[in-house]
Amino acid sequence: MASRVLGFARDVAIAAVLGAGAVAEAFFVAFTLPNLFRRFFAEGAFNTAFVPMFAKRVESGGLTEARDFAQEALACLASVLFLLTILAQLAMPWLVWGLASGLDEERNALAVAMGRIVFPYILLISLAALFSGCLNALDKFWAAAAAPVLLNVILILAVLVAQTSLAADWLGLPGGVGGGGQEPHVGAMLSWGVLVAGFAQAFFVWRALSKAGLTLRPRLPRFTPEMRRLAIIAAPAALAGGVAQVNLVIGRQVASYFEGAVGWLWYADRVYQLPLGVIGVAVGVVLLPALARHVRRGDREAGQAALNRAAEFALTLTLPATAALLVMPGLVIAVLFERGAFTAADAQATG
Repeated sequence: MASRVLGFARDVAIAAVLGAGAVAEAFFVAFTLPNLFRRFFAEGAFNTAFVPMFAKRVESGGLTEARDFAQEALACLASVLFLLTILAQLAMPWLVWGLASGLDEERNALAVAMGRIVFPYILLISLAALFSGCLNALDKFWAAAAAPVLLNVILILAVLVAQTSLAADWLGLPGGVGGGGQEPHVGAMLSWGVLVAGFAQAFFVWRALSKAGLTLRPRLPRFTPEMRRLAIIAAPAALAGGVAQVNLVIGRQVASYFEGAVGWLWYADRVYQLPLGVIGVAVGVVLLPALARHVRRGDREAGQAALNRAAEFALTLTLPATAALLVMPGLVIAVLFERGAFTAADAQATG
């Protein structure tokens, strides 16, 4: 809840300063790129396969066997993501074009520059997700749930710093976008803030995992039979998750041809992410290792009961939220975001 409330404060700050203008759109496109791949390598396909396998080793072989497995997974994941990050730096203009080909030349240049800064976030947040998965399997949930607080606090600070100082000049980002002024500097500070937050989140959950008695250290990657099995299990989840990401790419592509639409979609997405993050993700995080243990013990009845209670709890809280967003979206958006650079027209379109 703290994470989501601070996430809302972060988006209010961005909306008040940048609205749905050119710099905001460029930043949202850039920030979408690491988050797009994150669904595969972080909370998505990788962790869906990793957490049950890790939980089974904790259950059967203790922390030593689980640590060896986690370190092998860490080495393979880090090596793949390091290569991906290097390739993305080289291919950034094509990645931005593939996500938002409708951006004009100035916005495109800004999105490419920001994209090169924020893309390494995928490596850091994916490692943080692996550490978080280990913590969740050990029934220690608070640190993983609290880690996004760091991202939100750092981005709020980035907006404040960019407004009180024009120190972002040295970043070398294209200027003169969105009417000039401080907006490009806010975008620059936000981009670097994402990268700093990635380091902070990864260190925070690694430290929490070490305190829980499981210190993971880097090693050279080895594609062992266990890693092959992990990849095989993750592949169907990656394909399933890819469907949602295709929808996201299509949405961004269409929106990029209409001024302001990338921003409107972003802010609308933030609103439904509140019940999804507070309820859906939280329930799923706790449920996954519990189900893995029930399956390991062959207790199908306990697993079914856990799944049913989780569904009942989630629906009880999310159905009222769904009704509110359907019945009065314009009012919700106006109250949450309509201030500063975020106009009444932006609020209506976002609603």
